[in-house]
Parts: sequence; C-alpha cells; structure tokens
Amino acid sequence: MAARTALLLLLGVAGAGPAPAQASRGDREPVYRECLTHCERRNCSGPGLRHFRSHQPLYMSLTGWTCRDECKYECMWLTVGLYVQEGYKVPQFHGKEPASAFASFLNGLANLVMLNRYKAAVPRSSPIYHTCIAFAWVSLNAWFWSTVFHTRETNLTEKMDYFCASAVILHSVYLCCVRTLGLKRPAFATAIGIFLLLFLACHVSYLTLVRFDYGYNMVANVVIGLLNLLWWLGWCMRNQQRLPYVWKCVAVVLLLQALALLELLDFPPLLWVFDAHAIWHISTIPVNILFYSFLVDDSLYLLKANSIIKID
Repeated sequence: MAARTALLLLLGVAGAGPAPAQASRGDREPVYRECLTHCERRNCSGPGLRHFRSHQPLYMSLTGWTCRDECKYECMWLTVGLYVQEGYKVPQFHGKEPASAFASFLNGLANLVMLNRYKAAVPRSSPIYHTCIAFAWVSLNAWFWSTVFHTRETNLTEKMDYFCASAVILHSVYLCCVRTLGLKRPAFATAIGIFLLLFLACHVSYLTLVRFDYGYNMVANVVIGLLNLLWWLGWCMRNQQRLPYVWKCVAVVLLLQALALLELLDFPPLLWVFDAHAIWHISTIPVNILFYSFLVDDSLYLLKANSIIKID
C-alpha cells in the first residue's frame, strides 16, 4: 500500500485546503512577485541571459533549469529572509524540494532492496508472487517520478507524479482483491483488474486531454484510497487470530494515517531544508519496508497452505 493512499484519504476526509500543486501563498506574495519581475527583467534577456547561460552548471542545464527558475529560487529566499527578519510566519513556496527529492529516492531505493529480498525469499510458485512483484515495480516507478518531480517541477513531471501515485493506489486495491478473493475466484480478480486498468486509462485521459482538474483528481484518489484502506483493514481484522503476522499490515495502515498528519502541519523547514512534506516522505521509508515484510510472510504462508492442499 502506497503511503500516498493515507495522505489522500486524510486530506479528503478533513477537507484540508486547496488541492496540491495550485499556486502557493508564497508565490502570490507582493514582495516575491515584485522581486521576480525585477529579476527577470534584469537577468533573463540580453547580456544578463547570456551571462546566466555561460555560468550555469551542467547538471542544472540538463534538468532544464531556466533563468526564470533561478529568479524564482532567489526571490523565494529573499522573501523568506524578510519574513524571518520581521517575525512573520514563513509562507509555503513551490519549486525545488531537495529534501523531498532525496527522501523519494530513498523510498525508491528501499522498495528496490525489499523487492530483491522478496524475490530471494519467496519462490515463484507462491500464489501471489507475480502480483506482489508487479506491485513493487509500480511502486518503484511512482517513487522515480516523485524524485523527478521534486527535483524539477514541470507540467510533465507533475502529471507523471500524480498519475503514477494513482497507479500505486489502484494496484494496491488489485493486490488486496487477489489476496482476499482472487485465489478462490480468479475470474473475479481478473475482472476487477481489467476494470481498474480501464479506470486508470480514463482517469489519465481526462486529466490529460480534457483538463487537469485538481479537485476531481483528489476526489477520485480519496474514493479509491478509502476502498483500499477499508478493504485491507477489514481483512486484517478478520484474520488476526489465524494469521499472527497480519499485525504488520494493520501497523502499516495505522502508521500511514498517523504520518499523514505531517502534511497538515505548517512550520518553517527544519534547518531550512526539512519541511513537513519532506519529513513525511522520510517517515514512509520504514513503513514501506514493513509492508514488504508482511508480503513475504503472507506469500510464504500461502505457498505452504497450497502445498498442504495438494498433498491432501
């Protein structure tokens, strides 16, 4: 289960603020806007632009970092400095988020390590082996785009971050369906899988070809996330006596809910690097590891149970 699921659920239920990626309050501040206008006029045309391009580091050029992006970054820190000096609350800004990008990279790395451990510990004959492997790769793809988006925010990276996060939630629903119903009713699980794929295709098509509606995207993910969480938690509650390792799944569900509260907090970044979003990303790393541990235990249990049935 992706950490995004809990965040989307909690934000949806709480009705907390505007949808993600809309203009931040810091971007609308008069001091910031005036600074940005002067910086672009001074540095982003003629000799100023040539000077910027000639002194721009290669890694920034490769990521598409423009003169306007540089002005936005400098004006953000100028505005932050003025707010701190006057004792005002520091507003949120959009832009590069190096701590969140690094935390996303670590989440992806943790997923990759746990994927390899899963493959080493679980034989391919386990009934849910291939579903778990597919889930791991979908999650890895989502963390890759999360890393890219927090490194370089563009329309493309924003959409890929959102779409891949939705794919993880939908695949978690499919994984839950396979585990709870699909082993006895494979045709039903297949039908649910096809439905979820069609839903994702329609979801992406609407947001790409019609308009990128942040409100709709939030509602859609909240509904699917709610289904995902309740389904997993309900199954865990019914099987906690018979399967002692399901506490790991319960812990993941509850921890994701608790950690999602970090996204509702608004405080200046610790050391001017670790804001609430970055701390949330960092906190999900051990939760992801715990969920993979649950998948290993459950896959081995199903393998053993399947072998006993065949022997009988």
